Amino acid sequence: MQTWHYADQQNRPKQILDEEILPLVNSGEIDRQTRLWTDGMDDWVPAGELMPQLFHDGSGATPPPPLPPGGGAISPAGQQCHEIDYEIMGGDMQIVEIELDPRETVIAEAGAMNYLEEEITFEAKMGDGSEPNQGMMGKLLSVGKRVITGESIFMTHFTHAGTSGKRRVAFAAPYPGKIIPINMAEFGGELLCQKDAFLCAAHGTRVSIAFNRKIGAGFFGGEGFILQKLQGDGMAFIHAGGHVIKKELKGETLRVDTGCLVGFSPSVDYDIERAGSLKSMFFGGEGLFLATLRGHGTVYLQSLPFSRMADRIIGARGASGKGEGSVLGGLGNLLDGDS
Repeated sequence: MQTWHYADQQNRPKQILDEEILPLVNSGEIDRQTRLWTDGMDDWVPAGELMPQLFHDGSGATPPPPLPPGGGAISPAGQQCHEIDYEIMGGDMQIVEIELDPRETVIAEAGAMNYLEEEITFEAKMGDGSEPNQGMMGKLLSVGKRVITGESIFMTHFTHAGTSGKRRVAFAAPYPGKIIPINMAEFGGELLCQKDAFLCAAHGTRVSIAFNRKIGAGFFGGEGFILQKLQGDGMAFIHAGGHVIKKELKGETLRVDTGCLVGFSPSVDYDIERAGSLKSMFFGGEGLFLATLRGHGTVYLQSLPFSRMADRIIGARGASGKGEGSVLGGLGNLLDGDS
């Protein structure tokens, strides 16, 4: 993969890969006059001369028709996702309450539901329902993918079965943290996230898996080869532990603890690298590897991965062997056992 150099609109030097040039052209970051250079070139060349195929002259072109209600993005099944309203409540143990019109449906992970109002019916189904005409082999393939990610083979579909009014169903976060609302249309219809981050989404959203193409990220990246891929044009909700930070990358490189990565745009390049020297790797307490994110797009980070919180709880309990405030410690436990 070729590396290119360019100067942004503030005349700051930037470095990008081949696959990142087109998104930058579409966003206006790179125009015809932006000068590019890569290894083997004698001098900087304007992008319009070097890559004329990326720039189209729209003069005289027929304008597109008006967008349909809900935006122009179409879900992978060829249908638009249901339009749902929502409200996120709570501080550290949050709940997202979804408001459904008649015949609207929201899909969720099994066991995520907190409460629902009358006329809301629910049914456990194999898969997300984004492809209603999918055959048996397709359904089995979808189930196999969910088994690989460690999720339940079933997803629960909640539908407003009434004929009028609005009804609500709520879903709770599985552990302390934040629920992140994602408008999939704003992400170009796709988001990659860690395999246990998905909570619920509008019907029509496809929940599948994505294999990381880099073997280093697969073995050492925390999320492994397998990430969850969300596709659609409606609302989706993912969950993260602790406090959530949203980062917008504009050609920069961000290095993070592998477990702190929640989700990111598919335009962001994800890889892992060694965490400094051998001394730092083994005695620095930051793990052996760090996730490296570069390119252009959105990244969500969490301050407290569930695995880290669980390790601290188990470690504290196993290391001391004594109850809160106990002076006798293990001896006290023995005495309690004899009483």
